[in-house]
Amino acid sequence: MPCDTMRLPGESLAQRKESVRKAVARLDALIRAKAVEVVVDKATGAVAFRGWTVNERDRVSDACAYRRLLATGSNALREALVRAEAIAGRAVDPIAVGRGAHSHDGGHTWHDHKG
Repeated sequence: MPCDTMRLPGESLAQRKESVRKAVARLDALIRAKAVEVVVDKATGAVAFRGWTVNERDRVSDACAYRRLLATGSNALREALVRAEAIAGRAVDPIAVGRGAHSHDGGHTWHDHKG
């Protein structure tokens, strides 16, 4: 589900797009400061952000934030991905990310709500 469709009652699309942009920019800064860790699932190749709190994420999913950071060319994400992929022993799988594989606990457990 695109990030900008998760609007609050009365929230305009423009307001939601701006809140998503700000949340992802904050995430980028947190990754750069090493306050948030990028985690790759060893089994699926899905990605999560360990340490990114509910308040910081502003209803933005890990998958959406990952795609937006990739689109902006985030150096912090690229560097963190190298570490995370080395630890997982595999690369991020864009198909798994697109399919909806995700974690609600910073990468400790993974699922896709399809079962």
